[in-house]
Amino acid sequence: EVQLVESGGGLVQAGGSLRLSCAASGFTFDDYVITWFRQAPGKEREGVLCRSFSGLNIYYLDSVKGRFTASKDNAKNTVYLQMNSLKSEDTAVYYCAAKCSCSAYAPSYDYWGQGTQVTVSS
Repeated sequence: EVQLVESGGGLVQAGGSLRLSCAASGFTFDDYVITWFRQAPGKEREGVLCRSFSGLNIYYLDSVKGRFTASKDNAKNTVYLQMNSLKSEDTAVYYCAAKCSCSAYAPSYDYWGQGTQVTVSS
């Protein structure tokens, strides 16, 4: 069974940090890239960033550049999202998704996690 499981969300104050995890199973992890999406209440789901095969962070939101970084641990089949200097506008449910190449187009993704809530207080 293909599974992506996010964890690490929670409540933090503005300026704080969180590290989200996306653990994969049931498919060949090395054949896929992982993109982080987020969805705030009343808003559409939006792509945040993708970690490419070459290890580059491809940013889809200018607002997270310099604050968010994705990394990968192949031994653990896990991708991480390090979020620093968090702002109230970062509050959302964060999802990881997998496909063969980076894209901000949500319907193109093959696999999705269940999401993890990130809440940033002012």
